[in-house]
Amino acid sequence: MSDPHNPVEVFKALADDTRTRIALLVAREGELCVCELTTALGLSQPKISRHLAQLRNAGLLSDRRQGQWVYYRLHPQLPSWVSTLLAQALAANTVWLTADVQRLSAMTDRPVVRCG
Repeated sequence: MSDPHNPVEVFKALADDTRTRIALLVAREGELCVCELTTALGLSQPKISRHLAQLRNAGLLSDRRQGQWVYYRLHPQLPSWVSTLLAQALAANTVWLTADVQRLSAMTDRPVVRCG
């Protein structure tokens, strides 16, 4: 099995528009659940879940369960070059994510995160 954080695997995982948007939204928000991502991206739950699984398998995201919710965040052991890449991509592309961020901000029934 190859290292999931090698450049080829990272860029393959981010080569899809939806996966890039998910990764940048998670980087921006710190942690999001599937329902928040479906609202932000305007996509179905199965589609979001499939992309989340690919990002998790690539080592970019980790998850945790809290009650009925599963929350996704950037993997805590990301190499610094990957963290820097995502941070710089987020900073340089705020306009590209504007509609997604607005939909997320308008979501009235967001789950309450209680880190434990």
